[in-house]
Amino acid sequence: MVLFLKLFLAHLLGDFTFQSKKWVAEKENQKLKSPKLYLHSLIHVLLSYLFIWDLQLWYIPLIIGITHFCIDAAKLILQTKENRRLLFFIDQLLHIIVIVIICIICSPSEIIITDIINQKTLLIGTGIIFLTQPASILIKTIISIYTPKTEMDKGDSLENAGKYIGMLERLLVFTFILTNHWEGVGFLIAAKSIFRFSDLTEAKDRKLTEYILIGTLLSFGIAIITSLLITYYL
Repeated sequence: MVLFLKLFLAHLLGDFTFQSKKWVAEKENQKLKSPKLYLHSLIHVLLSYLFIWDLQLWYIPLIIGITHFCIDAAKLILQTKENRRLLFFIDQLLHIIVIVIICIICSPSEIIITDIINQKTLLIGTGIIFLTQPASILIKTIISIYTPKTEMDKGDSLENAGKYIGMLERLLVFTFILTNHWEGVGFLIAAKSIFRFSDLTEAKDRKLTEYILIGTLLSFGIAIITSLLITYYL
């Protein structure tokens, strides 16, 4: 579990936190010719080394880097506008499968990991990281098939405000559930509904209402499921 959490946390940081939209766009345009593809794979190797922190396990980060490069390269070659959404989920699933296989093959007797960070801290840290940028990208990818057109799009809005609001609400849900204050989750949902009600009334757009509702339920659902899983293993 500790090894899996460390590698999974390294994956979340490498694929979402330390990879900007510009890097993704450049890789999609230049494909295998993009230097960012190779740099991205190197970052995963370095992060894996950093979290494992054991030179005796040098082969694990190397396997992570090589497989990550191969999976990403295949995704870039096969990706089109039509299958981009599907390949995103396949890509992430394959990366996680690689991590699981590594953890299964490397038996406890062969692994001596310096536990600077214990399992409880790793679980909470992984949950926090996942509920920020990775969850935002996951939700955006899921609802990308919907493109509501409304007059609200023409109004003034803070840049990336929706993304950061989503991150904050998921982190609050995470905190409430871990501290066993489920009433806080209900209050948060009610508060967001009240603030959104006036916007949806002004827009008079049923598609926008459904779009926001799907995004909100996905956001809260992912936060609740993640929190319950982590609470179970704590």
